[in-house]
Amino acid sequence: MKKYDIKVLVSIGMLSSIGFVLMLLNFPLPPFPKFLMVDFSDIPALIAALIFGPVAGVLVELFKNVLDYILTSSDTGIPVGHFSNFVAGVLFVIPTYYIYEKLKTKKGMTYALIVGTILMAVVMSVLNYFIILPAYTMFMGFPAMSGEETRQMIVAGILPFNIVKGILISIVFMLLFTRMNTWIGKQRAYRI
Repeated sequence: MKKYDIKVLVSIGMLSSIGFVLMLLNFPLPPFPKFLMVDFSDIPALIAALIFGPVAGVLVELFKNVLDYILTSSDTGIPVGHFSNFVAGVLFVIPTYYIYEKLKTKKGMTYALIVGTILMAVVMSVLNYFIILPAYTMFMGFPAMSGEETRQMIVAGILPFNIVKGILISIVFMLLFTRMNTWIGKQRAYRI
C-alpha cells in the first residue's frame, strides 16, 4: 500500500470520528420540533471532500452515522434518523464541493455553501414527505399522518429547520475555512 493511501484512510477515519463526536453535541432550536437537532458533524465531511475528493466526504458522512447508530441508538434501534442525517449531509457536502471546485475563491465557497443549503433543504423536504416521515411513523408504530399534516410539518418545521441548520453550519465552516484554506490547498495532493 502506498504512503498516501494510508494517509487518506487514517484521515477519513479521524474526520469520521470527529464528525461522530460533533453529532453527540447536538442541540434543538426552540421554534422547531424537538426531534430536529442541529449538529456540526457535516463540517469534517466537507473538509474531507475538499482535501480528498467527494468520495471521502460521502465516506465520512457514512461512517459517522454508522458509529452513531451503533453506539447511541439502543433505545429505538430504528435507523431512519441516521439515514436522514446521511442523505442530508451528502446533499449539503457534494454540491458545495463541486461548486467550489469550479470557483475556487472564498466568495465561491460562500456561493457553494448557499447552494448546498438550499438544495439540502428542498430535497430533504421532498424526501421527508414521501419517504422519511412515513417510514418513521411506520417503524415507531405511530398513527400515519395525513398528507395535509405531513405538508404542514414540512413547511412549518423541516424546511425552515434545514435552512437554519445549513446557515449555521455555513457560518462556522467559513470561519474555519478562512483560517484553513491554505492548509487545505496543500493537502489536496492526496485525492481519491
